[in-house]
Amino acid sequence: MRGKLVSQTWQWNPVLHAPSRYRKACNYNAFVPDPLVGSEFTLSSGVAATVAEAEKAIQGLNASPDSALAPMARLLLRTESIASSKIEGLQVGIRQLARSESKLETGRKASSNVREVLGNIDAMQLAVDQAAHADRIQLEHLVDIHARLMVTAPNAHVAGKIRTDQNWIGGNDYNPCGADFVPPPPDEVREGLADLCEAIASEEFSPLVQAALVHAQFETIHPFMDGNGRTGRALIHVVLRRRGIATHYVPPISVVLASDRDRYIAGLTAFRADDVETWIERFAVAAAQSTALAAGYLRAVADLMDSWRDRLRDGAAPRADAAAWALIDVLPAYPMITSPVATAATARAKSAIHQAIEQLAECGVLVPLSTSKRNRSWEAVGLLDLLEGLEAGDLPTPG
Repeated sequence: MRGKLVSQTWQWNPVLHAPSRYRKACNYNAFVPDPLVGSEFTLSSGVAATVAEAEKAIQGLNASPDSALAPMARLLLRTESIASSKIEGLQVGIRQLARSESKLETGRKASSNVREVLGNIDAMQLAVDQAAHADRIQLEHLVDIHARLMVTAPNAHVAGKIRTDQNWIGGNDYNPCGADFVPPPPDEVREGLADLCEAIASEEFSPLVQAALVHAQFETIHPFMDGNGRTGRALIHVVLRRRGIATHYVPPISVVLASDRDRYIAGLTAFRADDVETWIERFAVAAAQSTALAAGYLRAVADLMDSWRDRLRDGAAPRADAAAWALIDVLPAYPMITSPVATAATARAKSAIHQAIEQLAECGVLVPLSTSKRNRSWEAVGLLDLLEGLEAGDLPTPG
């Protein structure tokens, strides 16, 4: 195994609100992983080739970013965040999220699940905007990502706090005896995170191997009482952006991982059992699949935007500098949009945006979501249909 088992005793707790059998003292083994820094891993030629192909695909996706598709970077990041949340049981689809977000923008309420997924999106954005560009990753970067993630969660009191209690995965809710996996004891966590930060700063391994190792090590340390999976998947994109192979578009790796959660968990288990190659191979295959998905949807959204422009040209046909054209340019980032968001996103005057929305509605590019004149939102025709396909991990159908 890639580490050691540390024998621990769960103390007797007569006042615990649990069946009597769970209040008794019991013994368990916590797993303390070997440090990443200084580790040596040898990959077979086949796995090394799989890694190289996946890295080349990610670099190709980011090699010549189309400035017209810059809003797709935000959209891919959101898709990754939604899928990462889904792995943890937060089942909020991209259409539901878009509708709920537009409600929040107009002062209405959204469900706790929606707010938690939006927190995950914010955390992912923080990770790629700040942590990925820091001179050196520090513990506070990890804490900040977690705090942003958990701030709207029902258990927000754990946001940004390194655990001081033992946690575990599987088994029962009352003690770690008989759990499927028990992470390191609390007094081992900070040392493990210090090593992890060094590993993120290192360039000892290729970018994709580094991302795979960092993610698996973080999941093994499990440094927070909740939100570890989502924080750990954000670190994948921190590494890929720091290493310069995902400078614009993140491959939505969580979409692929979510499609076979059992295989994903089995890969992490293999890593802990010192079968690192199996984990790296599964991770590289997921990265390649997600990159192909991203590339396919970039093309599909570009085609959809062309069809919107054709509709506008055949309809109102505003002049070349009209706000309607600028609004089409930003719509991929906002599948459902309000007038204030459109104004901010395009940096155009409110009056110009009102006219643009009317023109795009008349030619069938935007559809109002209600008949009310107040707090109105519009949906970009065809975009959410595409994004639901991306969320499901299905390649878009040509034409």
